[in-house]
Amino acid sequence: MEAYPWQDLSEQYIIGVDEVGRGCLAGPVYAAAVCLKPDGFIKEINDSKTLTPKKRKVLSERIKLEHHVCIASSSLKEIEELNILHASLLAMKRAVEGLNLDLYKSHILVDGNFTIPGMEPKIKQTALVKGDLRAAPIAAASIVAKVTRDELLIAMAEDYPEYGFEKHKGYSTKLHKEAIKKFGPTKEHRRTFSGVKEYL
Repeated sequence: MEAYPWQDLSEQYIIGVDEVGRGCLAGPVYAAAVCLKPDGFIKEINDSKTLTPKKRKVLSERIKLEHHVCIASSSLKEIEELNILHASLLAMKRAVEGLNLDLYKSHILVDGNFTIPGMEPKIKQTALVKGDLRAAPIAAASIVAKVTRDELLIAMAEDYPEYGFEKHKGYSTKLHKEAIKKFGPTKEHRRTFSGVKEYL
């Protein structure tokens, strides 16, 4: 877990949280929680999927430098034991709690259909479908989470060059599925997922 704090927070915190890697066949699932500094808004913040990798990288570094950020993940083992939805929500919970903010003074905006389970009931949460297009804190979290996970998968490609992780980042592309079929799953693949378990 990585936290990038800034000081002099206001008394009311709006926290955006998003996950990345839920639909992948390999690697952990990542989440980021972001509380944007009121005077540090970045106009270019947008859904991470609409940005080029270079632009995402630049924005991710700026968000971590200028705002309050925590990045967390759930492991392959947790994905297998909990299922991918609950593992994603667990990563989100870790990211939010890792901000070390007073969550009773916070309103958490969660991308998707679900709020984060296991949080104190008095802590405010709102689930926002397509939240990365509707709320800047979620868009910022989406950018940071995606850049962090993409970097992990690019590094993973060095250990498994025949799988093309640097290209598909673990998602279920034709290239990835053909590599699994030809070479078999690696220890980084999600053993309970369709497209992997058939080749164990």
